[in-house]
Amino acid sequence: MFKRILITGGAGFVGSNLAVFLKKDFPKSEIICLDNLKRRGSELTISRLKKENIKFVHGDIRNKEDLENLGKIDCIIECSAEPSVLSGYGESPEYLINTNLLGTINCLELARKNNSKFLFLSTSRVYPSKTINKLKLLETETRLELEKNQSIKGISEKGISEQFPMEGSRSLYGATKLASEIIINEYVDAYKLQAVINRCGLLTGPWQMGKIDQGVIVLWIAKHLFKGKLNYIGYGGKGKQVRDILHIRDLYRLLKIQLSDMKKFNGKTYNVGGGRKRSISLLELTRLCQKHSRNKVTVGKIKENRKHDIPIYLTDNSKIEKESGWKPVISPEQIVIEITNWIKNNKKELEPILK
Repeated sequence: MFKRILITGGAGFVGSNLAVFLKKDFPKSEIICLDNLKRRGSELTISRLKKENIKFVHGDIRNKEDLENLGKIDCIIECSAEPSVLSGYGESPEYLINTNLLGTINCLELARKNNSKFLFLSTSRVYPSKTINKLKLLETETRLELEKNQSIKGISEKGISEQFPMEGSRSLYGATKLASEIIINEYVDAYKLQAVINRCGLLTGPWQMGKIDQGVIVLWIAKHLFKGKLNYIGYGGKGKQVRDILHIRDLYRLLKIQLSDMKKFNGKTYNVGGGRKRSISLLELTRLCQKHSRNKVTVGKIKENRKHDIPIYLTDNSKIEKESGWKPVISPEQIVIEITNWIKNNKKELEPILK
Protein backbone atom coordinates (compact mmCIF):
# COMPACT_ATOMS: atom_id res chain seq x y z
CA MET A 1 0.00 0.00 0.00
CA PHE A 2 2.57 2.60 1.16
CA LYS A 3 6.27 2.22 1.93
CA ARG A 4 6.26 4.41 5.06
CA ILE A 5 3.15 5.31 7.06
CA LEU A 6 3.22 7.81 9.93
CA ILE A 7 0.54 7.54 12.62
CA THR A 8 0.42 10.53 14.96
CA GLY A 9 -0.90 9.83 18.41
CA GLY A 10 0.50 6.41 17.65
CA ALA A 11 0.70 5.18 21.25
CA GLY A 12 -2.88 6.19 21.94
CA PHE A 13 -5.90 3.94 21.72
CA VAL A 14 -6.82 4.69 18.11
CA GLY A 15 -3.31 5.13 16.74
CA SER A 16 -1.79 2.01 18.27
CA ASN A 17 -4.65 -0.25 17.20
CA LEU A 18 -4.57 1.08 13.65
CA ALA A 19 -0.82 0.53 13.55
CA VAL A 20 -1.13 -3.10 14.65
CA PHE A 21 -3.93 -3.81 12.16
CA LEU A 22 -2.04 -2.17 9.28
CA LYS A 23 1.18 -4.03 10.04
CA LYS A 24 -0.61 -7.37 10.01
CA ASP A 25 -2.27 -6.61 6.68
CA PHE A 26 0.76 -4.90 5.09
CA PRO A 27 3.88 -6.41 6.71
CA LYS A 28 6.22 -4.87 4.10
CA SER A 29 5.14 -1.32 4.99
CA GLU A 30 7.13 0.55 7.63
CA ILE A 31 4.73 1.83 10.28
CA ILE A 32 5.96 4.72 12.44
CA CYS A 33 4.04 5.72 15.57
CA LEU A 34 4.79 9.16 17.00
CA ASP A 35 3.40 10.10 20.42
CA ASN A 36 4.27 12.43 23.30
CA LEU A 37 2.96 9.88 25.87
CA LYS A 38 1.02 12.58 27.74
CA ARG A 39 -1.99 10.39 28.41
CA ARG A 40 -1.50 7.97 31.27
CA GLY A 41 -1.45 4.37 30.06
CA SER A 42 -0.11 5.16 26.59
CA GLU A 43 3.32 3.98 27.73
CA LEU A 44 1.91 0.45 28.01
CA THR A 45 1.47 0.27 24.25
CA ILE A 46 5.17 0.75 23.42
CA SER A 47 6.06 -2.89 24.05
CA ARG A 48 2.99 -3.94 22.05
CA LEU A 49 4.15 -1.87 19.08
CA LYS A 50 7.70 -3.16 19.25
CA LYS A 51 6.44 -6.75 19.41
CA GLU A 52 4.67 -6.14 16.07
CA ASN A 53 7.83 -4.63 14.53
CA ILE A 54 6.33 -1.14 14.55
CA LYS A 55 8.69 1.79 15.06
CA PHE A 56 7.89 4.06 18.01
CA VAL A 57 9.15 7.65 18.11
CA HIS A 58 8.76 9.74 21.26
CA GLY A 59 7.84 13.09 19.76
CA ASP A 60 5.23 15.81 19.65
CA ILE A 61 3.34 17.19 16.64
CA ARG A 62 3.62 20.64 18.21
CA ASN A 63 7.35 20.49 17.41
CA LYS A 64 8.02 20.69 13.67
CA GLU A 65 11.51 19.27 14.19
CA ASP A 66 10.08 16.02 15.55
CA LEU A 67 8.23 15.55 12.27
CA GLU A 68 10.96 16.76 9.92
CA ASN A 69 13.44 14.26 11.35
CA LEU A 70 11.30 11.30 10.27
CA GLY A 71 12.41 11.33 6.64
CA LYS A 72 10.24 10.57 3.62
CA ILE A 73 6.63 9.73 4.55
CA ASP A 74 4.13 8.37 2.02
CA CYS A 75 0.99 8.51 4.14
CA ILE A 76 0.01 10.31 7.35
CA ILE A 77 -2.85 9.13 9.56
CA GLU A 78 -3.48 12.07 11.87
CA CYS A 79 -5.21 10.82 15.00
CA SER A 80 -3.33 12.71 17.70
CA ALA A 81 -5.50 14.98 19.82
CA GLU A 82 -6.36 16.37 23.18
CA PRO A 83 -9.79 14.69 23.02
CA SER A 84 -11.65 16.02 26.05
CA VAL A 85 -14.76 18.16 25.52
CA LEU A 86 -14.07 19.67 28.96
CA SER A 87 -10.52 20.66 28.05
CA GLY A 88 -9.74 24.37 28.24
CA TYR A 89 -12.62 25.32 30.52
CA GLY A 90 -11.39 26.83 33.79
CA GLU A 91 -7.82 26.68 32.48
CA SER A 92 -5.69 27.85 29.57
CA PRO A 93 -6.69 26.34 26.19
CA GLU A 94 -3.14 26.65 24.84
CA TYR A 95 -2.22 22.96 24.94
CA LEU A 96 -5.55 22.05 23.34
CA ILE A 97 -5.15 24.57 20.51
CA ASN A 98 -1.45 23.95 19.97
CA THR A 99 -2.02 20.20 19.70
CA ASN A 100 -5.32 19.98 17.83
CA LEU A 101 -4.87 22.87 15.43
CA LEU A 102 -1.24 23.94 15.16
CA GLY A 103 -0.15 20.30 15.43
CA THR A 104 -2.38 19.42 12.50
CA ILE A 105 -0.88 22.28 10.49
CA ASN A 106 2.60 20.90 11.20
CA CYS A 107 1.43 17.49 9.95
CA LEU A 108 -0.04 19.11 6.84
CA GLU A 109 3.27 20.81 6.13
CA LEU A 110 5.02 17.46 6.37
CA ALA A 111 2.44 16.04 3.96
CA ARG A 112 2.88 18.96 1.55
CA LYS A 113 6.67 18.61 1.47
CA ASN A 114 6.49 14.82 0.99
CA ASN A 115 3.35 14.74 -1.17
CA SER A 116 1.93 12.36 1.44
CA LYS A 117 -1.62 11.07 1.47
CA PHE A 118 -3.45 12.51 4.49
CA LEU A 119 -6.15 10.77 6.52
CA PHE A 120 -7.62 12.92 9.30
CA LEU A 121 -9.68 11.63 12.20
CA SER A 122 -12.01 14.42 13.23
CA THR A 123 -14.94 14.20 15.61
CA SER A 124 -18.73 14.36 15.78
CA ARG A 125 -18.14 17.16 18.27
CA VAL A 126 -17.76 19.59 15.37
CA TYR A 127 -21.58 19.77 15.39
CA PRO A 128 -22.89 22.55 17.69
CA SER A 129 -24.03 21.26 21.07
CA LYS A 130 -26.69 23.96 21.50
CA THR A 131 -28.37 22.87 18.26
CA ILE A 132 -28.25 19.20 19.25
CA ASN A 133 -29.89 20.16 22.55
CA LYS A 134 -32.78 21.69 20.59
CA LEU A 135 -33.73 18.36 18.97
CA LYS A 136 -37.17 16.95 19.82
CA LEU A 137 -36.82 13.89 22.04
CA LEU A 138 -38.94 11.09 23.44
CA GLU A 139 -38.17 9.38 26.74
CA THR A 140 -38.54 5.59 26.92
CA GLU A 141 -37.94 3.23 29.81
CA THR A 142 -34.18 3.01 29.22
CA ARG A 143 -33.18 5.80 26.84
CA LEU A 144 -33.91 9.04 25.04
CA GLU A 145 -35.01 8.77 21.41
CA LEU A 146 -35.33 11.20 18.51
CA GLU A 147 -38.84 12.19 17.49
CA LYS A 148 -39.68 11.45 13.85
CA ASN A 149 -40.56 15.02 12.92
CA GLN A 150 -37.72 17.50 13.44
CA SER A 151 -37.57 21.15 12.37
CA ILE A 152 -33.77 21.16 12.01
CA LYS A 153 -32.17 20.00 8.75
CA GLY A 154 -29.64 17.18 8.65
CA ILE A 155 -31.44 15.07 11.25
CA SER A 156 -33.56 11.95 10.76
CA GLU A 157 -34.31 8.70 12.56
CA LYS A 158 -30.90 7.54 11.35
CA GLY A 159 -29.20 10.36 13.22
CA ILE A 160 -27.11 13.39 12.32
CA SER A 161 -25.86 13.76 8.74
CA GLU A 162 -23.20 16.00 7.22
CA GLN A 163 -25.99 18.50 6.41
CA PHE A 164 -26.55 19.37 10.09
CA PRO A 165 -26.25 23.16 10.73
CA MET A 166 -22.78 24.29 11.81
CA GLU A 167 -23.67 27.67 13.35
CA GLY A 168 -23.12 27.93 17.11
CA SER A 169 -20.62 26.85 19.75
CA ARG A 170 -19.44 23.26 19.98
CA SER A 171 -16.72 23.22 22.72
CA LEU A 172 -13.15 24.36 22.40
CA TYR A 173 -12.21 20.79 21.47
CA GLY A 174 -14.79 20.64 18.68
CA ALA A 175 -13.73 24.08 17.46
CA THR A 176 -10.08 23.04 17.10
CA LYS A 177 -11.06 19.97 15.08
CA LEU A 178 -13.41 21.96 12.84
CA ALA A 179 -10.70 24.57 12.29
CA SER A 180 -8.32 21.77 11.30
CA GLU A 181 -10.90 20.46 8.81
CA ILE A 182 -11.11 23.88 7.17
CA ILE A 183 -7.32 24.16 6.87
CA ILE A 184 -7.08 20.61 5.45
CA ASN A 185 -9.59 21.47 2.72
CA GLU A 186 -7.57 24.57 1.85
CA TYR A 187 -4.41 22.42 1.52
CA VAL A 188 -6.33 20.08 -0.79
CA ASP A 189 -7.27 23.03 -2.98
CA ALA A 190 -4.01 24.99 -2.81
CA TYR A 191 -1.43 22.18 -2.97
CA LYS A 192 -3.41 19.31 -4.57
CA LEU A 193 -2.94 17.29 -1.40
CA GLN A 194 -4.97 14.09 -1.26
CA ALA A 195 -6.86 14.06 2.05
CA VAL A 196 -9.94 12.50 3.63
CA ILE A 197 -11.75 13.68 6.78
CA ASN A 198 -13.72 11.28 8.99
CA ARG A 199 -15.92 12.78 11.70
CA CYS A 200 -15.86 9.90 14.15
CA GLY A 201 -18.44 9.22 16.81
CA LEU A 202 -17.65 7.42 20.05
CA LEU A 203 -14.78 5.01 19.36
CA THR A 204 -13.99 2.20 21.74
CA GLY A 205 -12.35 -1.19 22.21
CA PRO A 206 -9.40 -2.80 24.04
CA TRP A 207 -6.37 -0.63 24.84
CA GLN A 208 -8.46 2.47 25.53
CA MET A 209 -7.52 4.09 28.84
CA GLY A 210 -11.00 5.37 29.70
CA LYS A 211 -11.53 8.50 31.77
CA ILE A 212 -14.58 10.45 32.94
CA ASP A 213 -14.29 12.91 30.05
CA GLN A 214 -13.20 10.53 27.27
CA GLY A 215 -13.44 6.77 26.80
CA VAL A 216 -16.66 6.27 28.75
CA ILE A 217 -17.34 2.68 27.63
CA VAL A 218 -14.03 1.38 28.99
CA LEU A 219 -14.41 3.53 32.11
CA TRP A 220 -17.87 2.10 32.82
CA ILE A 221 -16.74 -1.50 32.39
CA ALA A 222 -13.59 -0.97 34.49
CA LYS A 223 -15.50 0.60 37.36
CA HIS A 224 -17.77 -2.43 37.44
CA LEU A 225 -14.87 -4.87 37.41
CA PHE A 226 -12.92 -2.96 40.08
CA LYS A 227 -16.07 -1.95 42.03
CA GLY A 228 -15.45 1.78 41.69
CA LYS A 229 -17.79 4.77 41.81
CA LEU A 230 -19.86 6.06 38.88
CA ASN A 231 -22.37 8.84 38.31
CA TYR A 232 -25.10 9.53 35.81
CA ILE A 233 -24.32 13.16 35.01
CA GLY A 234 -26.89 15.53 33.57
CA TYR A 235 -30.38 15.21 32.10
CA GLY A 236 -31.92 14.50 35.47
CA GLY A 237 -29.32 11.90 36.46
CA LYS A 238 -31.34 9.10 34.89
CA GLY A 239 -28.60 7.70 32.64
CA LYS A 240 -30.81 7.85 29.56
CA GLN A 241 -28.47 9.89 27.35
CA VAL A 242 -27.50 7.95 24.22
CA ARG A 243 -24.41 7.54 22.03
CA ASP A 244 -23.71 5.27 19.11
CA ILE A 245 -20.44 3.40 19.56
CA LEU A 246 -17.95 2.12 17.01
CA HIS A 247 -15.41 -0.61 17.62
CA ILE A 248 -11.89 0.27 16.49
CA ARG A 249 -11.82 -2.75 14.17
CA ASP A 250 -14.91 -1.49 12.36
CA LEU A 251 -13.21 1.89 11.92
CA TYR A 252 -10.07 0.20 10.60
CA ARG A 253 -12.07 -1.67 7.93
CA LEU A 254 -13.25 1.68 6.61
CA LEU A 255 -9.83 3.34 6.72
CA LYS A 256 -8.37 0.41 4.80
CA ILE A 257 -10.97 0.99 2.04
CA GLN A 258 -10.19 4.70 1.94
CA LEU A 259 -6.41 4.23 1.90
CA SER A 260 -6.69 1.78 -0.98
CA ASP A 261 -8.35 4.40 -3.20
CA MET A 262 -7.57 7.91 -1.94
CA LYS A 263 -8.49 9.49 -5.28
CA LYS A 264 -12.08 8.29 -4.88
CA PHE A 265 -12.50 9.79 -1.41
CA ASN A 266 -10.17 12.78 -1.81
CA GLY A 267 -11.40 16.11 -0.48
CA LYS A 268 -14.48 14.63 1.14
CA THR A 269 -15.80 14.68 4.70
CA TYR A 270 -17.77 11.80 6.20
CA ASN A 271 -19.71 11.05 9.35
CA VAL A 272 -18.44 7.74 10.71
CA GLY A 273 -20.01 6.02 13.71
CA GLY A 274 -21.88 3.01 14.96
CA GLY A 275 -25.27 4.29 13.83
CA ARG A 276 -28.63 3.62 15.44
CA LYS A 277 -28.18 -0.18 15.60
CA ARG A 278 -25.02 0.26 17.65
CA SER A 279 -26.28 2.87 20.08
CA ILE A 280 -26.59 2.55 23.83
CA SER A 281 -27.65 4.64 26.82
CA LEU A 282 -25.67 4.78 30.05
CA LEU A 283 -28.49 2.91 31.78
CA GLU A 284 -28.37 0.15 29.16
CA LEU A 285 -24.58 0.09 29.40
CA THR A 286 -24.82 -0.35 33.17
CA ARG A 287 -27.02 -3.42 32.70
CA LEU A 288 -24.59 -4.96 30.21
CA CYS A 289 -21.69 -4.29 32.58
CA GLN A 290 -23.55 -5.95 35.44
CA LYS A 291 -24.28 -8.96 33.25
CA HIS A 292 -20.72 -9.54 32.07
CA SER A 293 -18.73 -8.39 35.11
CA ARG A 294 -21.13 -10.14 37.50
CA ASN A 295 -20.72 -7.13 39.75
CA LYS A 296 -23.13 -4.40 40.71
CA VAL A 297 -21.97 -0.90 41.65
CA THR A 298 -23.93 2.03 42.99
CA VAL A 299 -24.37 4.72 40.36
CA GLY A 300 -24.91 8.22 41.75
CA LYS A 301 -27.15 10.85 40.20
CA ILE A 302 -26.04 14.37 39.26
CA LYS A 303 -29.02 16.12 37.69
CA GLU A 304 -27.21 19.22 36.41
CA ASN A 305 -25.74 19.25 32.90
CA ARG A 306 -22.11 20.11 32.23
CA LYS A 307 -21.09 22.60 29.58
CA HIS A 308 -21.60 21.17 26.07
CA ASP A 309 -23.30 17.99 27.32
CA ILE A 310 -25.69 16.54 24.73
CA PRO A 311 -28.61 14.14 25.33
CA ILE A 312 -28.18 12.01 22.22
CA TYR A 313 -25.85 11.50 19.29
CA LEU A 314 -26.53 9.02 16.51
CA THR A 315 -24.38 8.97 13.37
CA ASP A 316 -26.10 8.95 10.01
CA ASN A 317 -23.56 6.90 8.00
CA SER A 318 -25.57 7.08 4.77
CA LYS A 319 -22.97 9.02 2.77
CA ILE A 320 -19.96 6.82 3.55
CA GLU A 321 -22.00 3.60 3.30
CA LYS A 322 -23.23 4.58 -0.16
CA GLU A 323 -19.78 5.57 -1.45
CA SER A 324 -17.73 2.75 0.10
CA GLY A 325 -20.06 -0.15 0.87
CA TRP A 326 -18.77 -0.13 4.46
CA LYS A 327 -21.01 -0.81 7.44
CA PRO A 328 -20.16 -1.39 11.12
CA VAL A 329 -20.83 -4.93 12.31
CA ILE A 330 -19.72 -5.24 15.96
CA SER A 331 -22.58 -4.88 18.47
CA PRO A 332 -22.48 -3.02 21.81
CA GLU A 333 -22.71 -6.29 23.73
CA GLN A 334 -19.80 -7.78 21.76
CA ILE A 335 -17.82 -4.62 22.58
CA VAL A 336 -18.58 -4.93 26.30
CA ILE A 337 -17.56 -8.60 26.32
CA GLU A 338 -14.28 -7.94 24.49
CA ILE A 339 -13.26 -5.03 26.71
CA THR A 340 -14.23 -6.97 29.84
CA ASN A 341 -11.98 -9.87 28.82
CA TRP A 342 -9.13 -7.48 27.94
CA ILE A 343 -9.24 -5.83 31.37
CA LYS A 344 -9.45 -9.20 33.16
CA ASN A 345 -6.49 -10.57 31.19
CA ASN A 346 -4.36 -7.48 31.94
CA LYS A 347 -5.62 -6.69 35.42
CA LYS A 348 -2.23 -6.12 37.05
CA GLU A 349 -1.13 -3.48 34.54
CA LEU A 350 -4.53 -1.80 34.09
CA GLU A 351 -5.90 -1.63 37.64
CA PRO A 352 -3.67 1.32 38.70
CA ILE A 353 -4.84 3.27 35.63
CA LEU A 354 -8.50 2.31 35.27
CA LYS A 355 -9.60 1.68 38.87
